[in-house]
Amino acid sequence: MVIQPKIRGFICTNAHPVGCAAHVREQIDYIKQQPKVAGAPQRVLVIGCSTGYGLASRITSAFGAGAKTLGVCFEKEPTEKKTATAGWYNTAAFHEAAHAEGLYAETLNGDAFSDELKAETIARIKAEMGQVDLVIYSLASPKRKDPESGEVYSSTLKPVGKAYTTKTYDTDKDLVKEITLEPANDDEIANTVKVMGGEDWERWLKALADAGVLAENAKTTAYTYIGKELTWPIYGHATIGKAKEDLDRAAAAIRGDHSDLNVEAYVSSLKALVTQASSAIPVMPLYISLIYGVMKEEGTHEGCIEQIYRLFTEGLYADNAVLDEAGRFRMDGKETNPETQAKIKALWDQVTQENFHELADYEGYHADFLKLFGFGMAGVDYDADVDPVVLWS
Repeated sequence: MVIQPKIRGFICTNAHPVGCAAHVREQIDYIKQQPKVAGAPQRVLVIGCSTGYGLASRITSAFGAGAKTLGVCFEKEPTEKKTATAGWYNTAAFHEAAHAEGLYAETLNGDAFSDELKAETIARIKAEMGQVDLVIYSLASPKRKDPESGEVYSSTLKPVGKAYTTKTYDTDKDLVKEITLEPANDDEIANTVKVMGGEDWERWLKALADAGVLAENAKTTAYTYIGKELTWPIYGHATIGKAKEDLDRAAAAIRGDHSDLNVEAYVSSLKALVTQASSAIPVMPLYISLIYGVMKEEGTHEGCIEQIYRLFTEGLYADNAVLDEAGRFRMDGKETNPETQAKIKALWDQVTQENFHELADYEGYHADFLKLFGFGMAGVDYDADVDPVVLWS
């Protein structure tokens, strides 16, 4: 079939297998051009491995350190009439590239929140890897089924404490407008923490340790976004922020619970980028469009793969890594420094419907959005007939 993007709201409902493979190859090529990651892990588990920062972590581990990688994701496979999700095609492309270079790469597809998939993952580690010495936790999901109670919790994107009125950009209507978000109630906050907080990260590490597959001196990190004043009302100081704060609690708990193994657990704060998750958050398309323009002009813009390579080389596996006051790795400093934020704030105050495309880098935002689904990649013939059925090798 000929596959063209089908965009609905903040998601693209299809994906291009050849384009996704090209996007994966682009990231692999970047890592191959960098110095090898010194002291890097050799047996890596990536929970949430198929897109965005999780995929970049897997690529960095494999092609920057020669590591064996086991991935966990939840993706929809293709049929003859319907494409797979982008993460499915990304994983297929990653497998093909890794296996071509003799690298171990396997992936389990299912509900990462479930005890069943944890048990399946542990069995695979025992059989094929022995232990893991790095665990990346990069899940992004709107819902979570508690494996003990069976209750399904849903997250909410709302401010905390009081209503919040601000500018946003409606990508469907190409419209800068004002939006008012009502505050979350206590249940909505608690449910969001249940879905997006650190509880499941803790359960993964406990399951791995109890099964004897978590190596001594292993490291683990979960990803977060903190941001600055412009995004705090909908992110840092909102329901998502409450969930992300819980990651700090979980990191400390993991270190304490597994001190016998000398496990190092960190939260890593990364910069705002176009991802399938961030596209759904009010305010973020406008904010990201503005920071893209500012940071490209400054020469400080980075994508997922550049951020994660720096996390490995300047954070996780650096001799003199710097942590913030909460013990986090902060890879977002090029975005959150006062000078850059002042430029963004000035643009934020000026931006209107009439000047949006002049002041913001929406072209860059939209190009990155399409890339997430394999569209807009140079060298790919999007008028060609392609087979949507691509299986993992």
